[in-house]
Amino acid sequence: MIVTELIDNHISFDGEQRRYRHRSEVLGCDMVYSVYLPPQAKKEPVPVLYYLSGLTCTDENFVAKAGAQQYAAQHGLAIVAPDTSPRGEDVPDDPEGAWDFGLGAGFYVNATEAPWHTHYRMYDYVVDELPALVNSSLPVDANRVGITGHSMGGHGALTIGLRNPDRFRSISAFAPITSPSQCPWGHKALGNYLGADSSAWQAHDACHLIGQATRHLPILVDQGGADGFLVEQLKPELLLAASTAADYPITLRIQAGYDHSYFFVASFIAEHIGFHASHLTG
Repeated sequence: MIVTELIDNHISFDGEQRRYRHRSEVLGCDMVYSVYLPPQAKKEPVPVLYYLSGLTCTDENFVAKAGAQQYAAQHGLAIVAPDTSPRGEDVPDDPEGAWDFGLGAGFYVNATEAPWHTHYRMYDYVVDELPALVNSSLPVDANRVGITGHSMGGHGALTIGLRNPDRFRSISAFAPITSPSQCPWGHKALGNYLGADSSAWQAHDACHLIGQATRHLPILVDQGGADGFLVEQLKPELLLAASTAADYPITLRIQAGYDHSYFFVASFIAEHIGFHASHLTG
């Protein structure tokens, strides 16, 4: 049994914003994750929404900046926010110290290439190990689960949700990397983690996965129209084209004037939580 340590706890909108530390066998290091438990969790298990953060982030960025607790309390949703990569002295980082690879940039894949394959297994952590821990130790309903995220985390939410339609009921994303096989961030990350054969990257490319889907989960995507990464890295038009070709219905909204920051996420988090609540509650 995995032992968790409660390292922080705050009352928020009559619920609790908690932070835990545990030893991850999948990642081979200690990991920290945050959980918001709404007031409804005091009486019965509640639906749970997983939030995946973007490059350079930890679990704390979303907790402090998005303002999600108010809306999670209103709808009775728990929110689980894991870290974005393994951590620790033995965990390798980008040899050049770049911010878009290595620590804080796990890309939610299982690395197959040395030296990354020993620790960088964020896909298995998010899909299996962390939910098993949450389900066994917290008052959540494992049958009512959604997933969302921002930027690299939006990529993670889309790809993990599309690959596991039996685990999730709803998917949303803020400014996701829609096709890492067709952008510089993705080329660097997937090339290093998974190797030079780009066919191995398709299992982590939402534009490919949406064409292979046999079940259609509801998907909401918001993208800032003034996002500095829009053209080179995010490319929402590729996701729209892929969903149209596959006849997979999604809602993709371009929000004029908004950038890539948490000011953007905070502006639309209420709608995303409401979207997930409509599919997870009742």
